[in-house]
Amino acid sequence: MENIFLYVLLFFAVVIFLSSFFTVKQQTSVIVERFGKFHSIRHAGLQLKIPIIDRIAGRVNLKIQQLDVIIETKTKENVFVKMKVSVQFKVIQEKVYDAFYKLEFPHDQITSYVFDVVRAEVPKLKLDDVFERKDDIAVAVKRELNEAMSGYGYDIINTLITDIDPDPQVKHAMNRINAADREKSAAEYEAEAQRIRIVAKAKAEAESKRLQGQGIADQRREIARGLVESVDVLNKVGINSQEASALIVVTQHYDTLQAIGSDTNSNLILLPNSPQAGSDMLNNMVASFTASNQVGEAIKQGSKKREKREQEERRSTWQQPPTAETPDEAPTE
Repeated sequence: MENIFLYVLLFFAVVIFLSSFFTVKQQTSVIVERFGKFHSIRHAGLQLKIPIIDRIAGRVNLKIQQLDVIIETKTKENVFVKMKVSVQFKVIQEKVYDAFYKLEFPHDQITSYVFDVVRAEVPKLKLDDVFERKDDIAVAVKRELNEAMSGYGYDIINTLITDIDPDPQVKHAMNRINAADREKSAAEYEAEAQRIRIVAKAKAEAESKRLQGQGIADQRREIARGLVESVDVLNKVGINSQEASALIVVTQHYDTLQAIGSDTNSNLILLPNSPQAGSDMLNNMVASFTASNQVGEAIKQGSKKREKREQEERRSTWQQPPTAETPDEAPTE
């Protein structure tokens, strides 16, 4: 019986002795209380406490933590948006006592401050400005949290606005506006490209017409030069100008008939088609030129006669003596 009691007493002694030792993980602080009163702060490593008298009141995490806060608020134009604010914070190692004893629910405290700042800043801005100035809102949240949480032993590392989610109808309207704007830009670019193509085509056609006209002019100039040389050659052998012109017209007439006949698929018919067609054409042209010259000479003669008559009338007007003045009547006695 005595041996059993001794073994039990020895067992409890071993348990009490082992409970005097405890370990603290890295980046963690342990609060030790003695009879319910703060005694000490223990850091990483193997630690010793008095059994029954000392106890571990709690452990404080010294790592950087992140708290995601989702807030619903409205903008200046009464558009409701949901914002996700990520707060990165940690306990200051020198202020573990304040972090453990002064603040019981740090996450709730941080969430309240984030709500307060965001709902004070966002209603001042329009929806587009909220997206553009989200960094300014994050800075304001960090500044407010640092001022409030530093007294409780917490350091705010950073605040990030990771998501801005407007109402679905608003997002749909924004997407439609963006799509319409891009379609407008695309239409403007297409119209500009079409204008450039039209201008380039017009310039090309104008250049083609100019070169074509220049070619026709050069062709006619060479034809005229060839005709002059032909007439000169024929005059040297005793053929006068009219006979030479008739011969050239007839030759060209038959050359044309030969060119038409060489194309087997041609449906062109040249009228009149007789051996005297060239000569008749020349006679008609000469008669027309003669009549035209006679009409022109008659018009010139009429103009000269009219000018001569007008000159004579002006000359007679200049040479007419002035009219004598009528003498005053003698006064009646």
